[in-house]
Amino acid sequence: MKELTKAEERIMQLLWQLEKAFTRDILDQFESDPPSYTTVATVLTVLEQKGFIDHEKLGNSKRYFPIVSKEAYSEFALGNIVGKYFEGSLSKLVSFFTQKQDIDLKELNEIIDVIEKTKEQK
Repeated sequence: MKELTKAEERIMQLLWQLEKAFTRDILDQFESDPPSYTTVATVLTVLEQKGFIDHEKLGNSKRYFPIVSKEAYSEFALGNIVGKYFEGSLSKLVSFFTQKQDIDLKELNEIIDVIEKTKEQK
């Protein structure tokens, strides 16, 4: 799997949300400062070439849909971040966030609960 650019990731986020969409549908989702129709169409072509999306022809139009799930890409992207910035260590990632982010006690307890539940399942 390849890493997405910011523009590609933004389009993918919209496609994951919409599930199936024409170029115009995607463009309509931008609330402020939308890119041009041509830009969105170009990004969709690149995403298709990278294997993230596919399309179905409906008349003269293409309706796009994701073939890589949000979960699969999230796992890939997080793995890249952990590898690049935290020497492959999830504990270093968690340590970083607990030290650098303003995590309240409630959220910290929720994280601990998730870890405990995962340990029980294994």
